[in-house]
Amino acid sequence: MMLSLFINWDVDPEIFSLGGFSIRYYGLLFALAFIFGYKIEEKMFKAEKLPPEWLNKLWVHVAVATIIGARLGHCLFYDWAYYREHFFQIFLPFSTDQGFRFTGFQGLASHGAAIGIIAGLWYYSRKVSKRSIWWVLDRAVVPVALAGCFIRLGNLMNSEIIGLPTDLPWGFRFANAHGVADPLTPRHPSQLYEAICYLASFGALMYLYWRTRAKEREGILFGAFLVLIFTCRFFIEFLKENQEAFEETMLLNMGQVLSIPFILLGIIMIARGLSRAPRVASGKR
Repeated sequence: MMLSLFINWDVDPEIFSLGGFSIRYYGLLFALAFIFGYKIEEKMFKAEKLPPEWLNKLWVHVAVATIIGARLGHCLFYDWAYYREHFFQIFLPFSTDQGFRFTGFQGLASHGAAIGIIAGLWYYSRKVSKRSIWWVLDRAVVPVALAGCFIRLGNLMNSEIIGLPTDLPWGFRFANAHGVADPLTPRHPSQLYEAICYLASFGALMYLYWRTRAKEREGILFGAFLVLIFTCRFFIEFLKENQEAFEETMLLNMGQVLSIPFILLGIIMIARGLSRAPRVASGKR
């Protein structure tokens, strides 16, 4: 007989609240993702002797593109029926439904963030670095994988994106979960599964960048990022509760459907990079 070791997860998502303003673990972890990402990217830029001003502009583009893309991705892909009737709530970090309440941008989608980052870095490649979009993406996605780990830990603190019921001894009882009839039923900690996978993906990308010549073949690091991250996402979705009611009628849920094009693009980019000879370029202009 398996010993029950279920974990009672009853964490308040707010660190503290003052009036209508609150600081949440999710927001803190989101900020830490950018801080750690900046420091990792800084080390990479120094190693390649790239202009320091490129780094600051890179992270402005990444930060803005991530937030816009993730927000629009959630609103358009997952909850358009609601936001079609409450259009301005897409852009407002507060709610007035029951009095003024600062909420931040609750509702962010990783697939939207990926699209936003690609679009933002395409603009950066044209206006700042003057390098190909693939060269830029190869360097940007390494810390982005670590950011994914931080964000999923934030989801854990929010008791959101929970897993299906399980009798495994590490199942979590999400006491503060919303939208489920039985929040005390032990469930897969799918947020932790993803966080661990994204951390492992970050480690693999760091190895490829520092210990191999992958960064000299444009597109390989970006392709590896897409394959690693979205393959993990695709399979872990089988252990998750659907996020929206309309997904109940789908063979694959929205997260899986949106992951497939990214995985295919990743395979194409890896094959394309391997078919090309290594190219080394100086950061000085």
